Amino acid sequence: MSAQPSLTPGDSIQVTFHAFAHGGEAIALANDGRVVFVHGALPGETATVKLLKVKKRWARGELLEIQQTSPDRVKVGCPAAAAGAGCCDFAHMSESLQRAAKTEVLVGQLEKMARPSGVLDGIDLTAISVQALAPTTGWRTRIRLGTDAQGRAGFRKARSNDVVAERCTQAMPELFDGIVGDGARRFTPGSEIVVVIDSLGNRHVVETSKVQRGRRVERIDRTVEGSGNIVEMVGNDRFEFPATAFWQAHRSAPSAYADLVREWSLAGRPYQNNSGWDLYGGVGLFVPSMSAALGGGPVATVDYSKSAMAHSQPALASLDVNKVNSRVETGIRSLPPAGLVVLDPPRTGAGDKVIHDIAAASPQRVIHIGCDPATFARDLASWGACGYHVTEIKVIDAFPGTHHFETLACLEPLRPH
Repeated sequence: MSAQPSLTPGDSIQVTFHAFAHGGEAIALANDGRVVFVHGALPGETATVKLLKVKKRWARGELLEIQQTSPDRVKVGCPAAAAGAGCCDFAHMSESLQRAAKTEVLVGQLEKMARPSGVLDGIDLTAISVQALAPTTGWRTRIRLGTDAQGRAGFRKARSNDVVAERCTQAMPELFDGIVGDGARRFTPGSEIVVVIDSLGNRHVVETSKVQRGRRVERIDRTVEGSGNIVEMVGNDRFEFPATAFWQAHRSAPSAYADLVREWSLAGRPYQNNSGWDLYGGVGLFVPSMSAALGGGPVATVDYSKSAMAHSQPALASLDVNKVNSRVETGIRSLPPAGLVVLDPPRTGAGDKVIHDIAAASPQRVIHIGCDPATFARDLASWGACGYHVTEIKVIDAFPGTHHFETLACLEPLRPH
């Protein structure tokens, strides 16, 4: 049915939802054929929605009233989300549906964007399941909060800069003590607050300036509590870095990812070139695993973050490591070829140019980590165009209660080098 210009913003319509979209919204069809996206709805539900934006082929709305409720709908247990914060956007659905939704979205993106390149030949995506990391509440060891005009700290409202001074069930409860809620300390209005509990159980609270959405907070303007220097342990490996440097949020994620990198790096044929590239490497979490797989061979770790790269890491002290403080697209130009490459790009993905340049160095094995299903699928398509194919793929739910998750893929060239 062709879309007709009959709907306008502000209209209320009744729709039945049938699937999930990338980003966590549910999808329905309006009577005129437009696809309607709505946060907070679930497939199988019939509801009245208010249209906020109307385009030629699609519209976005907000949930007003549910006439038919899904059995997978649960009471929102996160106080911050219940007050409108954008933290736990999947808190209204059962854990089993959360994982099913993530699988559905990933498979849809991979089939649409990656499959045509041949990179997934031989991979049965119907067998993909999402591995949940425990715990599923209180898992976050670090939070980043906004402040209002009175200096009160809290999470941002969904699609807004307003601050919600409520606790979130994602985070370890100790992160909020004296920071959020009644009787909490006040901060510089308009600043951002980073609170971390490290592996030693020490809490660090730092104040920094607000940065553009999607960019990393690098500079610490004021240390409010603790030293501001974090210690994280992954097995026997010790990492030290500022509170503003990147580290995985889920307390179980660093060891889960490092173990999988080690397992996949060791699998298959011995390396003809026993050197490695750790790209978007941060503080070097994967370097020990890579070094072990390469028999102690040299590993170059590349990242543009000064806060991540400035510190000497105890975990890397005995290893053959070359630290390159540069953007990946420029940093790899001066590196000798590698047999093993691990890359963990930001949400925007690595992109075709970076992948083409990595493939030109003919690595024997690549482990690609993606935190966004659309850019991950696009990156896999680029690998396919460069003659690589996926040998292993795994989905890890490191962000329970949200639409986010991580996907890891092991790739090798179709024709061994």
